[in-house]
Amino acid sequence: MILNPLAQAAIFAIVLSEILAAKLPHVDSKSAYAIYLMAGTAAWGLFAEIVTRCTTVFIDYSNTLKKIAFPRLCLPLIVGGSALLNHLLLLSSIFVIFLLLGHMPTVAWLSVLVGIAIIMLFAFGLGILLGLLNVFSRDVGQVITIVLQLWFWLTPVVYTRETLPKQFTSILELNPMAMIVQIYQDALLFGKFPTWSNLFVPAMIAVGIFIFSFWIFRRASPDLVDAL
Repeated sequence: MILNPLAQAAIFAIVLSEILAAKLPHVDSKSAYAIYLMAGTAAWGLFAEIVTRCTTVFIDYSNTLKKIAFPRLCLPLIVGGSALLNHLLLLSSIFVIFLLLGHMPTVAWLSVLVGIAIIMLFAFGLGILLGLLNVFSRDVGQVITIVLQLWFWLTPVVYTRETLPKQFTSILELNPMAMIVQIYQDALLFGKFPTWSNLFVPAMIAVGIFIFSFWIFRRASPDLVDAL
C-alpha cells in the first residue's frame, strides 16, 4: 500500500524533472511540472477510485447481500474508507518526494483537506447513484470506465488551463472536478490557498449529489437484492 504509490510518485519526479525536463509556463523550477502532475493525479485518483469501485460494489458483493442481513450502505462506506486510506498513503509518499526535490511544505498544504472533503462527497454520492443504476442496468459499469477516461482529459491534470485553446475553456467552467483538482495544484505547487468563492458551486454540487444519492438509496434499497 505504501511502496506502490511511492514508486509511482518517484517515477513521475525522476522522468519528468530530470529526464524530460518538462516545465510549466512562467515557473522556473524544473520540478514544477512533476509536482503539478502528481498533485492533480492524486486528486483525480481519489475521485476515480471511489466512483469506479462504488459502481460495482453491490454486484461484487451480491452473494453476501443475498445471504446476510446487514446495512447495505456499509459496502460503499467501506469502499470510501479504503480509498481515503490509500489516498493518504499516496499523499504521504508524494510529500516525501517533494522534500527530496527541495519543495518545502507551506501552511497552504492544509487546504488539501478541503479538497479531500469535497472529492469524497462528490465521488461517494455519484458512486452510489451509479452503483444502484448498475444493479438494474449492467451496461452502466462498462460505460462509466469510458466516461471517466474522457472526463480525465477534460480536467487540467496533465495540462494547464493556459495551454487549453480558448474555445474549450468553457468546458472547464462546467466541470466541477477542474476546480477541485486546482485546490491540490495551487496548494502543493504554488503554496496558495484556494479562492473560496470559486469553490462554492463545486461544493454545492458535491453536497447536493451526496444528499440526493442517500434519498435514492433509501427508495431503491428494498428492491436491491431482488434485482441482483
